Amino acid sequence: NDLAVQKKKIEEVETWLKMHVFQRQPKQGGSVLLLTGPPGCGKTATIQILAKDLGIQVQEWTNPISLDFTKEDLRNMFGHDSNFHTFPSQAQAALFQDFLLRANKYNKLQMLGESSENDKKLILIEDIPNQFYRDPSSLHGILRRFVRTSRCPLIFIISDNFSGDSNQRLLFPTEILEELCIYNISFKPVAPTNMMKVLNRIAATEASMNREKNYALDRTSLELLCRGCSGDIRSAINSLQFSSMKDCSLEKEFWSRKKRSSTLKCEAAAVSKGRKSKSDTSEDQEIQAIGGKDASIFLFHALGKIIYCKREPVSEPEFPQLPAHLSEYRRDTLLIQPEDIVEKSHMSGSMFNLYLHQNYVDFFSDIDDVVRASEYLSTADVLCSNWSTRLVMEKYSASVATRGVIHSNTSRAFAHPQGGMGFRPLHKPQWFFINKKYQENCLAAKSLFSSFCLPPECLQTELLPYLAMLANPMRNQAQIAFIQDVGRLPLKRHFGRLKLEALTDKDPGIPDLFVSSEGDRADVHAMETAVQTEKNRTNENESDGFPLSSSQCSGSELPCSQPQPVAAQAVMEEDELKIEEYDSD
Repeated sequence: NDLAVQKKKIEEVETWLKMHVFQRQPKQGGSVLLLTGPPGCGKTATIQILAKDLGIQVQEWTNPISLDFTKEDLRNMFGHDSNFHTFPSQAQAALFQDFLLRANKYNKLQMLGESSENDKKLILIEDIPNQFYRDPSSLHGILRRFVRTSRCPLIFIISDNFSGDSNQRLLFPTEILEELCIYNISFKPVAPTNMMKVLNRIAATEASMNREKNYALDRTSLELLCRGCSGDIRSAINSLQFSSMKDCSLEKEFWSRKKRSSTLKCEAAAVSKGRKSKSDTSEDQEIQAIGGKDASIFLFHALGKIIYCKREPVSEPEFPQLPAHLSEYRRDTLLIQPEDIVEKSHMSGSMFNLYLHQNYVDFFSDIDDVVRASEYLSTADVLCSNWSTRLVMEKYSASVATRGVIHSNTSRAFAHPQGGMGFRPLHKPQWFFINKKYQENCLAAKSLFSSFCLPPECLQTELLPYLAMLANPMRNQAQIAFIQDVGRLPLKRHFGRLKLEALTDKDPGIPDLFVSSEGDRADVHAMETAVQTEKNRTNENESDGFPLSSSQCSGSELPCSQPQPVAAQAVMEEDELKIEEYDSD
């Protein structure tokens, strides 16, 4: 009851634990749970409290940090002849595998005072060995062996962040989650209302117990704390403890200055607006509390704030009106600052513009508005066209794109738009799929036609269309399939719209293709995949039940030995034209 976590998340974790601990079948496979979420949202506390409440033992892995060295070991390591090759330690991965084996096979030692009736347990992994971040496949191999022989559930806890470099996608890609049937529960940042209740309860308890050391903070100070910790309950409690100490005159002066400035701002806002504003800008203008964290927004919500662009009604005498010939540009005051939204999404300006360009059309109702918005997006794209100034101009590009799209949408120009706009799904940019296909084609062309010694772009735009028009016999099936895919444009079929992939509220902005740390190994793997795909295309084309698996869906089939002749070549064969041989001068 004291947890600041959403009740639905607690019930979901409790249901999973009961199903895989108390209702576990004798021959049931491995039960692996993955808890993800930002730091300080109650993942570990939820597991520990539920396990204690259900009477389940928790065996937790911690990375070994201290090694027992003898004087002889140190003398050998730092001697004149030493090259540090004799390091007396064992790899963390081997220790981790041994821990999983022992924890799965044996129960915990019964300590004095503990009852021997409870033999239910779970294995908790929060401190993952660093070696697995460099080589995730070694962790996957260990998990496959554990799943085959497991006798108790295994729980991983990973704290993710708002940027694209997610540890979850590195250690637990989608393929592994599906293969090993890993159940994923994602926690969200603690809501301000829940955090306020927790801080009030802690402050009241501490003030009653240690009045000589601590003093109770008022509501304004607690609100500053909640606002500055960005949903991190751990950071909020630490800041509360630090700011409640009586013997720190500096902190007391700091807090009194904060409360005074916050009170003045609240009074000024009440006088000017006459009501409480929902503006995000008023929160950003507040001084962050002690231990404050940078505010972050998931990409899904950041896009929604830009596209829905909520506004505040403006009274007539408050602002001067535009002249009659500019009345079409009249807008109510925005409740957001677009530049702050882009910054809090932790994405580059060009990448944010990519998502905005994919989704803005569905929220417009007038074609003239779409024309204006597309012009702003084109201008923003030009600002980032020069690679030497791209890093500097990205902020300006994002500002032009976001404010241009917001201003162009006349249906949302005022606080109370005509006709309600219901929820509409957001999608990932098609550019990701097209760029991935382009890179696969480049790798495949470079591998299949390496004897021509040409760059991949020249191979696909100059050589392969030329080879597709020749009757030159080619025995390599992969080369034939690739020429059929890339070398010809379809003449009989219409291009279909690419399938859109939905964007969810927890999706990172940058796909796996662009965040691979092992670049060379990823290129080799992608090349092997592309070549294998081209080799399999011939078999797919021969079967009647499957459509052509290519990027352009060519309208003609190729024979087994060579590309299919084009129309001009067929005419030559019909007329049986003879070319006489002659000797050159």
